[in-house]
Amino acid sequence: MSRLRLFEAIGVEIEYMIVDRASLDVVPACDRLLASVAGAPVSDLERGAIGWSNELVLHVLELKTNGPARDLGRLADDFHREVLAANEVLAGLDAEGGTGAMLLPGGVHPWMEPIRDTRLWPHECNEVYRAFDRIFGCSGHGWSNLQSTHVNLPFRDDDEFGRLHAAIRVVLPLIPALAAASPFLDNAVQPVLDARLEAYRNNALLVPEVAGLVVPEPVGSEQEYRELVLEPLYRALEPHDPDGVLRHEWANARGAIARFERCAIEIRLIDCQECPSADLSVVSLLVAVVRALTEERWAPVSALNAIPTEPLAALLGEAGRVGHGARVEIDGLQSALGLPGSVTSAGRVWQLLADRMAPDHVPARYGATLERLVALGPLAARMTRAHRGGASIRDIARDLSSCLAEDRPFLG
Repeated sequence: MSRLRLFEAIGVEIEYMIVDRASLDVVPACDRLLASVAGAPVSDLERGAIGWSNELVLHVLELKTNGPARDLGRLADDFHREVLAANEVLAGLDAEGGTGAMLLPGGVHPWMEPIRDTRLWPHECNEVYRAFDRIFGCSGHGWSNLQSTHVNLPFRDDDEFGRLHAAIRVVLPLIPALAAASPFLDNAVQPVLDARLEAYRNNALLVPEVAGLVVPEPVGSEQEYRELVLEPLYRALEPHDPDGVLRHEWANARGAIARFERCAIEIRLIDCQECPSADLSVVSLLVAVVRALTEERWAPVSALNAIPTEPLAALLGEAGRVGHGARVEIDGLQSALGLPGSVTSAGRVWQLLADRMAPDHVPARYGATLERLVALGPLAARMTRAHRGGASIRDIARDLSSCLAEDRPFLG
């Protein structure tokens, strides 16, 4: 079978929490949900355009395109249809007080207690999850309370891989300014807008090679990637994993990882948004900008790879902390994005990129959602404003559940 070319199709995965319909506490019911629909215990379920699958923990359901999708414009409707289908089944599952369960969006559960509430997936591939738990301890926010939207972009050969990787790594640090959606953790406001990212960056400190600086190193080929990223990671894991259970490319936890087994790069830094239309608006703009960079519209790939990893990683942390207000002051980054050096806030960067890319390169149905997003700031900023205005964290979570069920934006 021939390999897909750059941007010929796209894979999208969105992770949702399963919660009690009344209390909104997490409910470890993914296996029961999948079995109820399939009629037997399964870890994956194909349902037309969108599939359902398990994740590390039992309170998370992943919805994903059933193979690469060629039409981003219809994906929000496809995902929303499956959200409604899952909610219908979950409503009939036993949960706390017999109230049934439902899906909840957002980057983290705002008051989950991981030590108490973590239940690892106990079925197929459980040996992988047990290995992660033995080495890193998965009963913490950095493992059991992370819900994200993943984007898989294909490449056909080394040239396409090198261009795609260079483009993605310079956009990664700006993603939280567009997509942070986790300002609450432990039932309290956090000092960062993207608490999921903060937990993600620090969940594997025992083996720093797992995530590196989250922003990946510049590489130009599969061989170079294996030499600079994967082999050092495998060597560092070996004392903790002598049987090699985790010796696979998915053990790499950078913000974008090469999946050579399926000829794609997976972007992992987008917090799950409040509804599928918001998720696909973020994905559409991100993909449009990455495409322009791979085409060298504003700068050659060599200029992208010349931007050092350390300042990009620092910008990622700053964008996760303050969102739109993050200062973009890295030599070469503005020019790489086709922007003047006077544009120094991440929010303004996204506004200008949206103005430039959306009319021709973002499906029209996401235009209004994207316009609100770049104007009002990421979901986390809107959630924080609502909380400052008097809404409780539980009130906001309840509103988010309605946003998901109705596929509407959270305005705060």
